[in-house]
Amino acid sequence: MANYYDIDDILAEEELVPSVFQHNANGVGLFDSSDDTNKVEAGSRLELPFWVVRELYLRQLISIRVPPCFDTESKTREEIAADAAHVDLRSRCPYFYELGCKLAPLIGDKTIGPFLLVAFRIRYREVLIKAHTLTMTVAPKYLTLLTNEEAKLYEAGQCSIAAFKKWRIGGPRFQIAPVLGRKRKPT
Repeated sequence: MANYYDIDDILAEEELVPSVFQHNANGVGLFDSSDDTNKVEAGSRLELPFWVVRELYLRQLISIRVPPCFDTESKTREEIAADAAHVDLRSRCPYFYELGCKLAPLIGDKTIGPFLLVAFRIRYREVLIKAHTLTMTVAPKYLTLLTNEEAKLYEAGQCSIAAFKKWRIGGPRFQIAPVLGRKRKPT
């Protein structure tokens, strides 16, 4: 179930997932824009938002095909195995990690979890290194390669380095506690 007030969770569940209808369905013609009738035939292949796919799958009305970015035979897996830090995941799925975590238990694919972990470990280190070293002119180009989760990590890294520089350059490092500033009364 989606976190009702989290906009990122809502947008992650809007990602399209390929699915195949197992039964004829009336009144759902809006899913299939190629047909003017208001029904979908059994065997129809459609890409539906994840929140719809989950409900239809739990009711055994559809079967889920693994999205191309998570498929074991996909180009994405090969690219991540070769050099995960430079793969453009945003163009494949802006909510790559979140959708993968929601999709894996639903379809029972035990390879998605380790795949996500490997990709995140490698990319996490690279994102933080870039957050601390990139200039403002190069950063926008790099941000176009990052997923939504990674972009948040990048921004957090930028904020932390800015706070560190501010601390290092200005202001007193140690402050006297207010209690210590008072003088004792003579006895």
